[in-house]
Amino acid sequence: MVFPAVLPKVAARWLFTFYRATRKLRRQAFQLYNRNAAAAKPPSSAAVSQQGHAATAKQSPAILDDAAAGAAADGTVVCDVHGALLRSTSLFPYFMLVAFEGGSLLRAALLLCAFPLVWALGERRGVRVMAFVTFAGLAPRDADLVARAVLPKHYMEQLNALVYERLWLPSRRKVAVTAAPRVMSEWFLREYTAADAVVGPELHHVAVGRRRYFTGLLAGPAPGRDVLQEALGAVADVGVVSSSSPVDQLLVPCSKEVYVVSRESTKSAKLPRDKYPKPLIFHDGRLAFLPTPAAMLAFFLFLPLGVILSVIRINIGIVLPYKINFVAGAIFGVRFRTSGLRAPPADGKRRRGVLYVCTHRTLVDPIMLTTALQKPVPALTYSLSRLSEVIAPIKTVRLTRDRARDAETMSRLLKQGDLAVCPEGTTCREPYLLRFSPLFAELADDMEPVALDAQVTTLYGTTASGHKWLDPVAFFANPVPSYRVEFLGAVPREWTRAGGRTGVEVANWVQRRLGEALEFECTGLTRRDKYMMLAGNDGVVAK
Repeated sequence: MVFPAVLPKVAARWLFTFYRATRKLRRQAFQLYNRNAAAAKPPSSAAVSQQGHAATAKQSPAILDDAAAGAAADGTVVCDVHGALLRSTSLFPYFMLVAFEGGSLLRAALLLCAFPLVWALGERRGVRVMAFVTFAGLAPRDADLVARAVLPKHYMEQLNALVYERLWLPSRRKVAVTAAPRVMSEWFLREYTAADAVVGPELHHVAVGRRRYFTGLLAGPAPGRDVLQEALGAVADVGVVSSSSPVDQLLVPCSKEVYVVSRESTKSAKLPRDKYPKPLIFHDGRLAFLPTPAAMLAFFLFLPLGVILSVIRINIGIVLPYKINFVAGAIFGVRFRTSGLRAPPADGKRRRGVLYVCTHRTLVDPIMLTTALQKPVPALTYSLSRLSEVIAPIKTVRLTRDRARDAETMSRLLKQGDLAVCPEGTTCREPYLLRFSPLFAELADDMEPVALDAQVTTLYGTTASGHKWLDPVAFFANPVPSYRVEFLGAVPREWTRAGGRTGVEVANWVQRRLGEALEFECTGLTRRDKYMMLAGNDGVVAK
């Protein structure tokens, strides 16, 4: 009886000792860093001026005036990526995205477990820890795919509007400095923000047979002043750092004028979507949130329950009748809203079925359509996984991308009854509609556009580079998955082939009608454009 009573005291003593040791280790690490950086870091702007580099530090409110934009116009700007160009100062979420999307769930869990050590050392020293856990054994192709298809979405959402519009855009030459490995942000900075040079640590890799893998170790020390001077070509006109930047001692001596971005100013400096450097139409990855340490801890704690809920929700759609799907789904947290459903013709006689033209947000779009109609409607698919075909509660018919054969298949199915089709050919997560294939408009006159939209908070239910058979599991594993189904009424006869319109004109009209209903922007991009934009160096993304 004594031993169980002593256990809580021993555990409390151990935790207290570990906490004191961690605090001491962190304090000593900071003192060591300050001693090593004292010689390199200029003590004040006056000292820098004596060296010929007049660096004037200004707080973020000064960025709002016209003088800041004038100083950067037609000049050279060197900017710290994290905390200045981006509103977020922490590097951890971006390492977590690489670990989760490019690695595995286990690698992401290991990185989360390593966060206490990163916190104890501080992110300046903890970069090496995060780099090792994230990249050790990872193929460069996987890291490059994450850098192209996953990270740009999160980088774009974190762009600092003040710095980007007032200092970065007006400059003639743009140089970005990052404390994270350069492979993580270089593609985004060059392709989206038009950076001329990116300075950051390099990762060491080894060759195993014909393949290469990262060792997780940084190749040498962090880039110094000589590397930055080479990238700049001369002293920068404007330098931008954050109030807690690990690279401030590198940027300040190389800048004539320095602007310091405070944390308070970044809270209201989010760049609106309509001012993005490029439209963010395509991106990949499962995580629908920025994976901060607290958010990832909550994610891993909820994940077992989410998997159980997903299995239950999927079985509700497979087993239960349509009439009680709404109630059963609502009990288990699925939000489903439908509107605009019209009654069938009174005589019930039609030579051909209705062609429901749907937007494509996830693979469960046809299932949500049939749930709203309260009857099974066959759906046309392109690249549905075998598992999804087996568990689907409706009939699915694969298209071959052979125009003649697909037209024959659609015509035959319409003679048998109603049919659902997604003319975009692939899913799109952002508020955009891809170009509609005109094939559907050439085969049917009785058409009805259906606007479908899905909302998630944790996991996306689509992927281009992951395992497609997990798409429905991921979607229904969200705490509260939400779906909206809106029927827009039959296409007017004057906007069909029977009314003298071409197939392209009908497809464009239907696309605009759906875009207006969802408040989405219509584009001319196609499924091929999506896979080319999300592809890595070898152009292959789908598994």
